[in-house]
Amino acid sequence: MFSIYGMSGPVFRGSLEELKRVRQLHNLRAVRPIAKEGEEPGVEVMASPPRAEAIRAYQEMIHHDQERGPLYHADQVMQRQVITVAASDDVAQAWRTLRDHRIHQAPVQDDSARLVGIVSERDLLTAINIDAGRIVESLSRRVRDVMTTPVVTATAQTDIRLIATVMLDHDVDGVPITDDSRRLIGFLSRSDILRAVVADPPLSLWR
Repeated sequence: MFSIYGMSGPVFRGSLEELKRVRQLHNLRAVRPIAKEGEEPGVEVMASPPRAEAIRAYQEMIHHDQERGPLYHADQVMQRQVITVAASDDVAQAWRTLRDHRIHQAPVQDDSARLVGIVSERDLLTAINIDAGRIVESLSRRVRDVMTTPVVTATAQTDIRLIATVMLDHDVDGVPITDDSRRLIGFLSRSDILRAVVADPPLSLWR
């Protein structure tokens, strides 16, 4: 289950399929891949086999008695101690918070500790100038001026594969995990998902 929170409060709650239909999030265009070696741009190539056929071919190659790995949910791999920044923080202060904790993004909360967005190093660098790891110039801007909002969140029992789909579809590096009261209870990053897959090779990618 996914939700969207913005400065005005909750604006959406539903499944991944419903999330994809939310118009305000469809502001990203997929990058057209360059031609592969041996192909020429503009030349039509044979389409890849349908997904169902590819899955069937894969399943025929593996041992059917192989133990299926566990189905991971967000609460099994998420970070529970979440570093946050305030929407009212100045950008230099927020950058130092990310640097000191060696993280690349952080959820943003308002003065009432409600989730209102997410901010990344890339967002902050639009308002500060860094040289040799030190701030040499900073515009008079607040986190609310550069953060991404509204922000997509997921519940603790959401399948990490669905969360990974959201990360790819919306080009984000992490998804805050919230409870039904909009309380921030965790954070799931791309690195968390990769660590889960690497640490437990039997994880099944097929259903």
